[in-house]
Amino acid sequence: MNQALRNAPDARHPLDKLRDPGTVRARCKAVLRAAENNVSEYFRIDRSQLPAVAERVAALTLRRFPDLKIPYHSRWRHFEAGGLDRRAELDRLLQDRSPAEAARARFDLTVVSVLLDAGAGAAWQYTEPGTGQVLSRSEGLGVASWHAFLQGSFSATAADPLRADAAVLERVDAAALRAVFQSSPSNPIVGLDGRAGLLQRLGAALRAEAARAGGEARPGLLYDRLIRGGTLATVSASQVLHEVLRVLGPIWTSGSRVQGLLAGDVWPHRWASAAAGDGTDDATTGGWVPFHKLSQWLSYSLLEPLQWAGVTVTGLDALTGLPEYRNGGLLLDGGVIVPREPRMLARTWKPQDDFIVEWRALTVALLDEVAVLVRKQLGKSAEEMPLACVLEGGTWAAGREIAREKRGDGSPPLKIESDGTIF
Repeated sequence: MNQALRNAPDARHPLDKLRDPGTVRARCKAVLRAAENNVSEYFRIDRSQLPAVAERVAALTLRRFPDLKIPYHSRWRHFEAGGLDRRAELDRLLQDRSPAEAARARFDLTVVSVLLDAGAGAAWQYTEPGTGQVLSRSEGLGVASWHAFLQGSFSATAADPLRADAAVLERVDAAALRAVFQSSPSNPIVGLDGRAGLLQRLGAALRAEAARAGGEARPGLLYDRLIRGGTLATVSASQVLHEVLRVLGPIWTSGSRVQGLLAGDVWPHRWASAAAGDGTDDATTGGWVPFHKLSQWLSYSLLEPLQWAGVTVTGLDALTGLPEYRNGGLLLDGGVIVPREPRMLARTWKPQDDFIVEWRALTVALLDEVAVLVRKQLGKSAEEMPLACVLEGGTWAAGREIAREKRGDGSPPLKIESDGTIF
């Protein structure tokens, strides 16, 4: 079979259009066009603030990475919290394994850790054993899941702790995660039940995929699916996202259903159909805005383990910016996305609310524009500084920085009711 055809997404799947990052961009740009036409009841766009936001991102990028050697926005950055090279420890533990088996272990760690990375709440902290570092938010969640993985918390084999097996994931409950995250009444973390349910469904999805097409029932089977059993040395970023969405699709029960199928982080919006004519609309998926935030975050986080295994990753800029608290908060706090009624920021919203869907769509579309301006200020091309590096350099850190300037506790500018999965 022609390799291009063999690597193409399964166009026969009813949700294929909604799994394409090109559709994510097109639908989000349609929402931006509508807002620019001044028909939004929630937001207006102030483009005069874009240069200042880009200047903030560029300046912060230079402070963090003076040589402009910027890694990808990835869960692996959280494993470096506090300036510690934790990856070196894992590399040492994996040094006697084949590149493929080491890659499977890194995939196991990455998938489990990313799926545990939803909002932790402002009150929660994690004290790292051995170092005594006190970490919170994404860094704390990342380091806590790192130690749980190294201790064999997700392994079904005592002799091999560095793995995550479906049989164990299916048994994870809130009590187990409470121990992993050192959570207690005095150190509460939000969304434990949601996280536990997500890992349980991950285990079931992996078991089903292994039964369908072979391989061990563990996240590492994604590595084997991507490289087609060792026959591929090159994989595109879009392929990574498509495989993540295909295999893990059943776990997103708190998202939307489209045509009766679990679609995940995909939401209806009246302006999504305005993308008609750009090739992303069809009779079954028009009117929906896909984001796949956590799946894209996972895809970004799997790029380095692929490269460390010797796989070439292409098409990095196919994936989009991530529409979440920090990136979207940067654009709100930076005055680019302007609520028509400021009091709306005081409410607590649900992911499916039009206000949130619209804000997230505007975030995705405008992050592409911020990236262009940041590259121009830093004298880099898109090839030299792909979006994954702009995000890391970057927009996410700038969103956290401006949040601390505007609010003492560094909280995001809006609130979303979270079950620990989609957000």
